[in-house]
Amino acid sequence: MTPLVLIVDDERSNLDSLERTFTREGWRVALAASGEEALESVRRDRPDVVVTDLMMPGMDGAELLRAVRTIAPEVEVVLMTAFGTVEGAVAAMKEGAYDFITKPVKRHAIVKSVRQALERASLVAENRALRARLARFSGEAAEGGLVGNAPTFRAALDTLRQVAPASVTVLLLGESGTGKELAARLLHDLSPRTGAPFVPVNCAAIPETILESELFGYERGAFTGATQRKEGRFQRAHGGTLFLDEVGDMSPGVQAKLLRVLQDGVVERLGATQSFQVDVRIVAATNRDLAAEVRAGRFREDLFYRLDVVTVRLPALRDRREDVPLLAASFLRAFAERNRRPVTGFTDAALSALAGHDWPGNVRELQHAIERAVVLCRGEVVGIDDLPDAVRASAPGPALPPSNSLSIPLGTPLEEIERIVIRETLRHTRGDKNLAARLLGVAPRTIYRKLDRDEDGRLVDPGPDDGSGGERS
Repeated sequence: MTPLVLIVDDERSNLDSLERTFTREGWRVALAASGEEALESVRRDRPDVVVTDLMMPGMDGAELLRAVRTIAPEVEVVLMTAFGTVEGAVAAMKEGAYDFITKPVKRHAIVKSVRQALERASLVAENRALRARLARFSGEAAEGGLVGNAPTFRAALDTLRQVAPASVTVLLLGESGTGKELAARLLHDLSPRTGAPFVPVNCAAIPETILESELFGYERGAFTGATQRKEGRFQRAHGGTLFLDEVGDMSPGVQAKLLRVLQDGVVERLGATQSFQVDVRIVAATNRDLAAEVRAGRFREDLFYRLDVVTVRLPALRDRREDVPLLAASFLRAFAERNRRPVTGFTDAALSALAGHDWPGNVRELQHAIERAVVLCRGEVVGIDDLPDAVRASAPGPALPPSNSLSIPLGTPLEEIERIVIRETLRHTRGDKNLAARLLGVAPRTIYRKLDRDEDGRLVDPGPDDGSGGERS
């Protein structure tokens, strides 16, 4: 994505000049006329670099620098001042500034500084991503994106590791969402073919009339609309791995052609008069019972035995519930980093709900649920209210916080902190606003005033305080 540079200066002419300069460099630009406005932009937009004037009324550049380094340490800050001194530059660097530019700002100097700051930010992000990738392969908790310690899951991983170096055909069985494509990629990555292409094909997602030409390719004029030769997925996967997902959905005609490739390693394009050899490892996957499909006459028996050389069954998530916390934590770290959210964990109630859910969509459903929770979470910890309705319904008993503690990230505005504390206290008191008010040491009317707003954000008069502890209608 194009880098975003936030410019902060209380003089409009300086903002306009720097905006033109940075726009010419191809960067996206955001503007702020004060430190307070800039801090809101950092919270909302997460710029890559902040370029700020040092001397400003209200929150000056030094205060803004400290605030940015607190709530968004990955954002680089370049300070500008007309009162440049060695002492000022040293102080700024100690506070974490990337650079210190004196006014009047020279175009080449500020562009060079920002470009270098962007390069540093990019390098830091790449190192962070590399560490995350390396962490996936450390210990027993993760391997190739497949996370879990349940015995049935570890047995499946052990089989995958054992057969990966060979060119044997592998059939992956399991319900939708259990990670069959991840398993196929792991087979490829751990094999001698890892430097060649990994080509996935979802046989259920491609119409029957198109699947054959997608797999084998076609010659010019093979059918109406075939204006030029097109190579198929087999040819693209030459030397590598072809992953046939949902292979049980193939039509009988495509099954017959696939059988020939498996037997002879020969592919023939539609409309061609000659065939050619391919060196491709086949990894197939299905959520169907292929043996039953053979008995019903819907799947070729000879093809089934060609595919069923080594079979690996990936267990459903409900059959390895002990892995749910590991998977949830792994997804949370990934999505928090991807979405730049300060989310670090789960409440006990949220973990209980995650562990109690049956996960009919398996790991894919859990992945989507955690991504949703990370995006909706208002603090550092995912609570049960951040989870989808179906997952919350799996919570054992009332979904109440397990303790009287609450984590709120540094830099959260005071008004938002008040709302968070009030909402959590009300959750603890099961909606009793009088009890919540007593716990917080405020009048019940304060609870209403802080929470009740109309669609325009204006306070709604809650009416006279009648002193009752129930909810208002």
